[in-house]
Amino acid sequence: MQGGLRWNAPFGVGAVFASAIVLAFLAAGVLQPDLLNWGGIPQLGRFFVASLRPEMSWEILAITWDATRLTFAYAVCGTCLSVLLGTVGGLFCSEVWWAAIGKLAGFPFFRFVRALLAIPRSIHELIWGLLFVNLWGTESLTAVLAIAIPFGAITTKVFAEILDETPRQPLYALLNSGTPPLSAFCYSLLPQAWLNLLSYGFYRFECAIRSAAVLGMIGAGGLGYQILLSLQSLRYEQVWTFIYALLLLNGLVDFASAWLRRQLGCASRLDLNLPQSIGRKLTIAQRSCKNRFQNFQPFSFALTTPHTPHPIPQSTELWLIRLKTAVSTYLLLIVCLVLIGFSFWYVDADFSQMWATKTWRLLGEMVQASLPPDLSILPQLVRLSLQTIVMSVLAIALAGIGGMVLSFPAAYTIVLPGGLLNPTAGGWLGMVLSWSVLLLTRFLLLLSRAVPAPVWALVVLFVLFPGILPGAIALGIHNFGILGRLKAEVVENLDERPLTALKAQGVPGALIFLYGVLPLTLPRFLAYDLYRWEVCMRETAIVGIVGAGGLGYLMNEQLSSFDYQGLIVTLTCFLALTFGIDWLSAIARRALR
Repeated sequence: MQGGLRWNAPFGVGAVFASAIVLAFLAAGVLQPDLLNWGGIPQLGRFFVASLRPEMSWEILAITWDATRLTFAYAVCGTCLSVLLGTVGGLFCSEVWWAAIGKLAGFPFFRFVRALLAIPRSIHELIWGLLFVNLWGTESLTAVLAIAIPFGAITTKVFAEILDETPRQPLYALLNSGTPPLSAFCYSLLPQAWLNLLSYGFYRFECAIRSAAVLGMIGAGGLGYQILLSLQSLRYEQVWTFIYALLLLNGLVDFASAWLRRQLGCASRLDLNLPQSIGRKLTIAQRSCKNRFQNFQPFSFALTTPHTPHPIPQSTELWLIRLKTAVSTYLLLIVCLVLIGFSFWYVDADFSQMWATKTWRLLGEMVQASLPPDLSILPQLVRLSLQTIVMSVLAIALAGIGGMVLSFPAAYTIVLPGGLLNPTAGGWLGMVLSWSVLLLTRFLLLLSRAVPAPVWALVVLFVLFPGILPGAIALGIHNFGILGRLKAEVVENLDERPLTALKAQGVPGALIFLYGVLPLTLPRFLAYDLYRWEVCMRETAIVGIVGAGGLGYLMNEQLSSFDYQGLIVTLTCFLALTFGIDWLSAIARRALR
């Protein structure tokens, strides 16, 4: 019975959300006769034609170089602070830490802290940026903290979950031998979870690049700011120059992250919904990370007790593996330190403003201006909340379907020679065609996720009238690139043993795909879709600033008019919606396990 529920869960969850998607399409007015703005089609054509001839003057290239450095520096500073917050917070928000110090029998403090941190992570970094603009203007501190605070809360949650999912037997063995809890953590739990923590940290850095571009659109500078200025002045050739720079920056970061994870043995940047046994056994990816890390001599002490000597290499091959991993890790550490130092120097953020008298005075005025809350807008909030939910459902439907379709040609184990759908070499022509399909698909995924969602919303508004549908399409385009890349990694990291068995029996590639690949990937695909649904709900706020409707549009109006009495009510409503989506998503993901 339990096995049947396990197999039927993806189909049950899929049926529920398919019904919700159909209702959302109807509510968005997709069937309306006056859906398209035909007069904007020529303008849309000009925009895409300009992609073939971006402006390459020395003046624009100099502006592009400065904007690219600033966007990168914002992302590095925000990620660095968020990882520091996540490391400390993840330790104290993990169940295993409080169990280790023997305080779990009392009040579950870690659950209280996790619930408290749900507030900052539910508010999009653009909303944080708009709030900080009222305190510090468009200073660099605004962009850095707008990334660090919500990302720090998200990283805290994920780091705590990683620690809680790490096998605890070595930790308990050290605790039972009298080792202090902090030392036991450093010698047992943290080394096992280290590569998973590092992999997620680099994933968060990739997200920070995109967030830094979005924050530029509120005046913080960088590529997002330049794209918005050129787009508003209809200088599409300049727009594409800045977009290509953002595309190159995202591509380099994505390539460096993937290369690093391959060197260290981490299969993917973000693991969701992996099946786990009662004894918290390691997954295949975790075992790979652990085994690779055990071969790293400088940190191998952490996998033993404090009194155990370093293991001696058993062969030249093992020694070379350890040397390669050690060199890669030390080079990574040096590069990271250099980039962090340069970034903090370049942005020159004045952190003393955080505790300045003027800041606290302005903050106090904002709090006083928000009281009493304006409850007269509640009827309007009900209507806008429904629009926001519809927008998020449509966005994740478009992103999920598009990401799933393109994830297979974007996976090198599918289309390249020797893959499931291309088992033979096929000569040089087949090689060229397969590589062309792979590179073109990955380029489309990179382009869609590199361009900020507000920019896609402005482009869609060329041919659609303002409303929730343009916002949903913009979010769908942006998130489809993210989901497509994540799902492609799921395909590339599949357990190939059952697929190899089918191939050995002469089963055609199409049937292997239908009966082997799809059943193995569908639960993970749905888990990623549910995870991004939470993100899409938060991101409805950023497309609202360009007229896409929903609660984000109202919050932007309230911030612009300093209507803090209405803003506090709207923000509370937005948080309640986010918590509700988070709760539903968590329930659905547990059903898929």
